[in-house]
This record gives sequence, structure tokens and C-alpha cells, in this order.
Amino acid sequence: MSSISALKNTHIKGLFGDHEGKNDNELLKVSELTDFLIIQIFKYSSSTIAIENIRLDNLNLKNEALNISCNTNTRILWNGPNNWLLVSSKKETIKEINEKLPVTDFAITDISHSRAIIQIEGNNTKEILKKGCPFNFNELKKDTCLNSTYNGMSVTIDMLDDNPDKIRIFTLRSFGESFYHSITDACLEFGYKGI
Repeated sequence: MSSISALKNTHIKGLFGDHEGKNDNELLKVSELTDFLIIQIFKYSSSTIAIENIRLDNLNLKNEALNISCNTNTRILWNGPNNWLLVSSKKETIKEINEKLPVTDFAITDISHSRAIIQIEGNNTKEILKKGCPFNFNELKKDTCLNSTYNGMSVTIDMLDDNPDKIRIFTLRSFGESFYHSITDACLEFGYKGI
């Protein structure tokens, strides 16, 4: 069975907004990301397992606010106390999760098909986020994340890089189209390239 992306009929490739007279590196780049394994991991309060001893795809589960453990294939985002969001391009990571995290100590939920992921890259990325989210984005650094709202829609924001700014935004699949239009409308002022 093949999956249909959340923005299959919505995301359009091309140049939009104030793009005339600008070279490619001045434009924001907006894309939909698909085919990621997204697992929510929650450690039960009754569990006595030390998370310091757990490694998934050679990454630790950090229990530090806004922090991320990452390598080239996998990112583990702190989602709250004893709560993480694992995002990986390696689908086989689910086997390792099931082997290393006992169901008596952890709730493991595959939410891969229930999320839309939009990636924005460019120098004005934080300005786009400021238009719809109450967080102080001047504080957001590479390999940090947060949960918030964007124009009333719940989102998880993952800062991948800061030179230039590159972020992934996760939202519920059911918000996908509305969220996409909200983000791309905010991008029009700076000009963007749908890729």
C-alpha cells in the first residue's frame, strides 16, 4: 500500500511572491517532506529504566527542554518531560525501537501518516515564523525544537540549521492544507520558491 502525501494536491512548485529581480539564494525555499518514520515515545512515570542507557540509531533520549539528538538519518526531538518525537529517514529504526523500549515502560505510537511536514530554508525563515507564532525566535538555535501554535494550529518546529536558517514544521495532517496556505501567504512578502 502506498501513502498519499498530505499536500499532494496543494503544494505547487515554482516562484511566488516578491521574487522578481532576486537571485536564488535570496528566496525562501518551501517544500513538503514525505516518507519519514515519525514515532512518539513516552516513558511511563512508573518506569524505573534510566533513559541515559538507551540509544536509538546511536542517539540518546535527552530529557532537556528544547533539545535534539541527531545524526544524518535520525532526529530525536524533546517533546516534553519523558516525551520525544523520533523522526527518521530509516524506516527500519522501528525494529530497534520495539527491541529496546519495553511496552511495560514506554508508549510507542507511529504517527508517520498523521503529520504534514513543511520545510522552509532561507535568511527570512524566522520572520515567517514570527508572523504566526508567539515564540521568541531570536532564541531558537540549530538543533533545538519547540511545540507551539501557528495561526491557531498546533505545530512542532525543528531548527535544522542556522546558516542559512532551515526549519521543519510538523502539524496534524488534517491541518496540512490550511497550514500550508498560512505559511506560503507569509512567505509572499519575501518571495519564495516551491521545490
